[in-house]
Amino acid sequence: MIGILIPAHNEESLLDECLQAALRAASHEMLAGESVEILVVLDSCTDRSAQIVAQYPVQSLAIDARNVGQARAIGARHLLERGARWISCSDADSCVAEDWLVAQLELGTDAVCGTVTVRDWDAALDESVQIRYHQGYTAADGHRHIHGANLGVSAEAYERAGGFEALACDEDVQLVRQLERCGATIAWSHRPQVVTSSRLDSRAQGGFGDFLRNLAQVG
Repeated sequence: MIGILIPAHNEESLLDECLQAALRAASHEMLAGESVEILVVLDSCTDRSAQIVAQYPVQSLAIDARNVGQARAIGARHLLERGARWISCSDADSCVAEDWLVAQLELGTDAVCGTVTVRDWDAALDESVQIRYHQGYTAADGHRHIHGANLGVSAEAYERAGGFEALACDEDVQLVRQLERCGATIAWSHRPQVVTSSRLDSRAQGGFGDFLRNLAQVG
């Protein structure tokens, strides 16, 4: 079984699109009918996120941690206990491509670090900010970006690396560093595609939204 892991904190405005994209990826014909389970970890949600998730053929867990690393760790453990051989991570403000899972698996490595494409740039991020972002971002194979919105790992490598830690941010970076230390093979690939939000009201302090805000302040 393949597991898709999506942590969410008050994501009612973006969850529908996220889950619809994940379900399309889960039913790709090149997966040859292999079971795919989508798990949303609802972390301290006070909006309609739970009701939205309940409308889809996906699983959910409700926790009260307000910690993305802990949410990912709990979700990954749940998927492993259900027999997942591979865990693909994304975010609730992101949409994966239809061939996202296929692209990750066909790389044949222990883990895959993918890139993200920013959509609908926030009005506060003018053209100069967008230019600086693209100048510093490698949207090609061999990049060295790490995004929780586009990360895949085999069950065996995840266990060997010790899994996600309960970090408020950079839990994805921590896991990849541990994978490197234990000798896992990692594909730094542009092939698995994910489109993500450019919102500045970050759900996790120090996350992608804060990175964009800091980039705007540079100018």
